[in-house]
Amino acid sequence: MVSIKDIAKKAGVSISTVSYALNGSPKITDETTARILAIAEELNYVPNAAARSLKTRESKIIGVYLTDFSGAFYGDLLQGVKEVLNQKGYDMVVCSGKQSHRLLPERMVDGAIILDATFSSQELLKYADIGHKIVVLDRELNHPNINQVLLDNKAGATLAVEHLIELGHRKLYVVTGPKGSYDSKQRLKAVKQTVARFDGVELTEIEGNFNKDAGERAAEQILRDATSPVGVFCLNDEMAIGLYNAVKQTDYVIGKDIHIIGFDNIELAEYTVPRLATIDYSKRKWGALASEQLLKVLAGEPVEHERVYVTLVKGESVGQARS
Repeated sequence: MVSIKDIAKKAGVSISTVSYALNGSPKITDETTARILAIAEELNYVPNAAARSLKTRESKIIGVYLTDFSGAFYGDLLQGVKEVLNQKGYDMVVCSGKQSHRLLPERMVDGAIILDATFSSQELLKYADIGHKIVVLDRELNHPNINQVLLDNKAGATLAVEHLIELGHRKLYVVTGPKGSYDSKQRLKAVKQTVARFDGVELTEIEGNFNKDAGERAAEQILRDATSPVGVFCLNDEMAIGLYNAVKQTDYVIGKDIHIIGFDNIELAEYTVPRLATIDYSKRKWGALASEQLLKVLAGEPVEHERVYVTLVKGESVGQARS
């Protein structure tokens, strides 16, 4: 890669003179500037963004870290992030995978929004200790440089399970998410706490991973075991849709034999027949709030942790339990 040293050598000037020319400084003549720019073009010089950001201490880019991009969940979240950042003169880069973590310590981004299980909490605290500004959506961390914008998973899971129990369901299944998922852990914990408050409720856990395939696999077990109407809480809608698809190919009837409720209220849930019961919240608002909080942290403004609240969307996929 061509550096300003190469340009300086060919032009027969100092490195500082090349720097002045590349940055449009009036400290050198127009003739010298033109000559240096011509040499830079000839050598195919590309400015080093990392070096520039280290000098200015600002890249005007925010890193948004996601575990993956699959499914219908992420579009609205990212749109909310983007809208707020763009209004404030920032752009975003969406990252996934451990190799992208280095953008933080290398200061290629001014701050980060984290919904990514590949980051350990210890790693994020280490970055915060050396001054990096972070908003987390998937864990609880206490640090002056870290803000939390968390989904109210406990309330959502409680609403879902109480809805099933209130309709008379006593045989329940819960299809969980990935083992490392904060949201899955919080929802499952609330499910168990809610079930413990009621007598005579039987709960069976089925391991999932937040995608449709997991819902289809869960259906195999549920349909094999079910001897009476059962209630199924899938910890996200993607799995609920997978379960839906599998049940639809049998003689079992959703909302009569198998009662299903999800979490996230993705757009597809609205078009299922019968309509999927689910837990709703604004994913766009969640993303927008994360951006707003991060920009406040970057500006050194006081900021409180935030929580995104949820509501129950009733649907015909859950009906009264009948033996």
